[in-house]
Amino acid sequence: MTLTSTTTRPPAYGQALAELILARCDEPGYAPAGRLPTERQLAAEFGVTRTMVRHALAVLEAKGLVSREVGRGTFLTSAATRGGVAARGSFEHDDSEVGPADVMAARRLIEPRVMPLVVAYATQRDFEEMRRCLVGGAAAQSAEEFEAWDFALHHALVAAGRNQLLVAMYRTVELAREGEIWGSLKRRNDSRERREEYQEHHVEIVRAVCARELGEATAAIEAHLASVEAHLLAASSTPVG
Repeated sequence: MTLTSTTTRPPAYGQALAELILARCDEPGYAPAGRLPTERQLAAEFGVTRTMVRHALAVLEAKGLVSREVGRGTFLTSAATRGGVAARGSFEHDDSEVGPADVMAARRLIEPRVMPLVVAYATQRDFEEMRRCLVGGAAAQSAEEFEAWDFALHHALVAAGRNQLLVAMYRTVELAREGEIWGSLKRRNDSRERREEYQEHHVEIVRAVCARELGEATAAIEAHLASVEAHLLAASSTPVG
């Protein structure tokens, strides 16, 4: 069943993966004659399950950007091929209303997947910026100060992948992190012990990236994001007062 035949909300990862697929289709030769790779190929390329791919394609179909033809495959529509990702504006939304579960679902989809690019293309200047963020985080005296350095570090990691489409998509996540919902939840979740835990995670991520150890870098950021998500969602379900 596709999104056009149900009123339930799609999983949060569906929209993020849909954006990645759509961005990939803008690359020359990726979707010859407008035909997308198979679900199996997309799942392998993005490191996700076929169920996740189906949800993402359903998002694109609901927006009129792809058509799915039984026995033939999935094809870009004329709406999808006019003007590229930036011109389409297909995924505009109010970032102030994005909840922490959606933010973390998008982060867990994007950040570990960018690690191969970071390990391959990061420069010494990128490494220096990551280490600068670590120093700032270690010296932070408040939740707001630590969050600023945390934000800067994760931006530096994504930017080091040298893929401007991914950076542009990640900006949507960053805008949500700048919103009041995220900020309020982070403040409720803050403690010196929590900051120290996240700082240890950051140190391990940067160490692995600087050593260009892909497996360790990916595992470290996946473990970090899983921990952040667990803490934030637990805090969001705790009554205030």
